[in-house]
Amino acid sequence: MDIQKLIDKLTPESLAQINAAYAKKHQKIPTYFYSKITFRDLKQLFDIQTKIQIDKFDQWFNNNIELKTDDIQFLIDLIKNHEILIDSYKEEDLKVKFITPILNRIHFLDLNIPFRDFYEEPLTYSTEHFILTGVADFLIAKGLEFPDEPYFFIQEFKKSIKNDDPRPQLLAEMICAIELNNIRTMKGAYIVGAVWHFVILEQIDTHKYQYFISRLFNATNIEDLKSIYQNLLFVKKEIYEH
Repeated sequence: MDIQKLIDKLTPESLAQINAAYAKKHQKIPTYFYSKITFRDLKQLFDIQTKIQIDKFDQWFNNNIELKTDDIQFLIDLIKNHEILIDSYKEEDLKVKFITPILNRIHFLDLNIPFRDFYEEPLTYSTEHFILTGVADFLIAKGLEFPDEPYFFIQEFKKSIKNDDPRPQLLAEMICAIELNNIRTMKGAYIVGAVWHFVILEQIDTHKYQYFISRLFNATNIEDLKSIYQNLLFVKKEIYEH
């Protein structure tokens, strides 16, 4: 059995007990894995609060990006081919059949800047009090062979939020990126079945954060899917401007 499968079998409670016992015995700092982290864990490690601000996403969502005719037809066909089955897709089905074609069409790759999309990428942030570590599902970052400076995260191609909650995992990865790269804000998204939410995380002081979650976008609705596509294109545009 590999390490990740062993980790996935642990409950948050058993992992906390193992951490506490190991730290006590070996005087080691506790380790938190993205795949197991909870909001309770995050609030113990950071001062983090959710904020409701309707206009927070205006600059992002009210972009003037126009989709080409063939892009719209691609999105229509994507819905037509997968709408009936999307709620029954397992995680890998959802990723390979529906999500990855969108990301590949946007083409998050530039050899000159350089930046590209990374999948299943290890990411670790260590302090004298704790370690955050694990594997990020998807991120866009500066660099070609390995990510140097992350710009955007997508977390958890999950079938249902009942299976697991992708939000603390996404926020932990975004916090890790902010701390490692000495930046103040990070964008991301999490996916639950056909539903997308976009996220903005801001650092307002040392280990103090606030985050904003957008309205839901139903990817089986063509207008919502067009908006998802435009929002991702805007991220690519921002990277070029950055």
